[in-house]
Amino acid sequence: MNLTKNVWKVFLVASLFTWSISLGKAKQEKPIDSLAQEKYVKEIAKLVDNKKVKQAFECINSLEPETKSNHILLTEIPAPPFKEKLRGEKFAKMLKAAGADSVWVDAEGNVIAKRNGTNGKRTILIEGHLDTVFPEGTDVKVVTRGDTLAAPGIGDDTRALAVLLTLLKAMNKANIQTSADVLIAGTVGEEGQGDLRGMKRLFGKDGLKIDTHIALDGTSTDRIVNRGVGSHRYHIRYKSDGGHSYGSFGMVNTHVALGKAIAYWSEDADAYIAQPGPKTTYSVSVIGGGTSVNSIPFEAWMEVDMRSESDERLQKVDDYLQTALQKALKEVNSTKKFGKDLTLEVKMMGDRPSGTSELTQPLTQRMMSIIQRSGQKPKLGASSTNANVPLSLKIPSITIGSGGAAGGAHSLGEWFVNSNGQVGIQNALLILLAEAGLE
Repeated sequence: MNLTKNVWKVFLVASLFTWSISLGKAKQEKPIDSLAQEKYVKEIAKLVDNKKVKQAFECINSLEPETKSNHILLTEIPAPPFKEKLRGEKFAKMLKAAGADSVWVDAEGNVIAKRNGTNGKRTILIEGHLDTVFPEGTDVKVVTRGDTLAAPGIGDDTRALAVLLTLLKAMNKANIQTSADVLIAGTVGEEGQGDLRGMKRLFGKDGLKIDTHIALDGTSTDRIVNRGVGSHRYHIRYKSDGGHSYGSFGMVNTHVALGKAIAYWSEDADAYIAQPGPKTTYSVSVIGGGTSVNSIPFEAWMEVDMRSESDERLQKVDDYLQTALQKALKEVNSTKKFGKDLTLEVKMMGDRPSGTSELTQPLTQRMMSIIQRSGQKPKLGASSTNANVPLSLKIPSITIGSGGAAGGAHSLGEWFVNSNGQVGIQNALLILLAEAGLE
C-alpha cells in the first residue's frame, strides 16, 4: 500500500475507533442463558429456609435507609484513579463500626475487613472497588431527583461499598456464623490505568491465601461474569528533533510514522481477528503530538487497547502491533534526507490476564441457583473486572451485581435507582454463605 492510501486509512480508522468504543458494550457477545444443577438448587433452597438467613433478610430490608445514607456519603468522597485514600479511610472506619473483627489497609491501599470463621480453614473474599474513572476535581455531589440518585461513580462502583456494609451489619445482627473466614474489602485500581493493582496485590506473592473470590460490580441481579476478558494497553511515542515545515523539509516526520504504524496494524489485526475464535478487539484510543501547522512534529504518540478472552489471540494482536511499529520506524528513517533518525518508545500501561470459571464449578452453579431462586434466569458472560486476576490463577471467582438499577456509567450523568435493590444484597449474602459454610 502506498503512503496516500496509508494516510486515508489512518483517518478512516481514527474516525471509526470512537464509534466502535461507544458501541463496545452493545457488540459484546450475547450472555449464555443456563439453569443450575438440581443439587445446587436444593442447597440454596435449604440455605434460604434457615432461620438466621431469614432474619438477615429482614435486617437488610430494615437497613435500607442506612444503606442509602452510606451510598450517598461514600459517593461524595472523591476516589480518582490512584487517589482512593480518602474514601478508603472512611470505608475502613465504617467497616469497623459495622462490626468487623479486624480492619486494615494493605501496602497497595486495599481496605480489608475480616470476619472470623469458626475454623478458618478457608477464606472467602467479597469486594467492591473504591476507585472511579473520574479525574480529580470532578463534582461528585449527589443530586436527588425523586427516587433517582445522580452523581459520577454512584453506580460504578460505590453502590457495592454500601452493600458490603449492609451485608456485614445484617450478618452480625442475625448472629450468623460461618465456617470459613470472610474478608470484606474495598479494592483499588480496578478502573483505567489502575491495571487491577489492588487485586494483583491481594493475589500476589505478598498477598493473602484466598480460596474463593466474589466481586460486586454493576447492578444487574441476573448476570454472572464467569469469564475474564484480558487486555494489553500501551503508550507509544515516536520522537525526533522536529523543525520548520518548509525550511527543515526532509527530516523524519513522527506523524507519518504513527500513521503508517496504525495502518499496518489495523490491516494485520483485522485479517487475524476475522478468523474463528474467541472475540478479540483492538483500538487506537488516544492520539496526540505536534505544535503548529507549520512545524514538523517532534513527537507523535498514541494509546492503544486490545482485548480477548484468549491469551493466545491477545498476544497475536500484540505481536502485530509490535511488528507494525518497527516496520513504520524503519520505513520513515529510510526516507530521511538529513537530521537524526526517528526513535520509538513503547510503554505497557496495562496487562490484565484472562481466565474462566467453568459452568459446572460449584461457585458458578450456586450463583445460578440463587438467581433462579429470585425468579430470574441466570445469564453468564465475559467482561474485564477484578475477577480477571483470580480467574487467571484458577481460583474460583465471579462478578455479580449489587442490586437496583443504574445507568450512565463512566459519565457525568451517572444515576442509580433503588428498584428492588434488596435482591442484590440478598444474593450477595446467599453466595457468601454458600461458599463460606453456614454454622
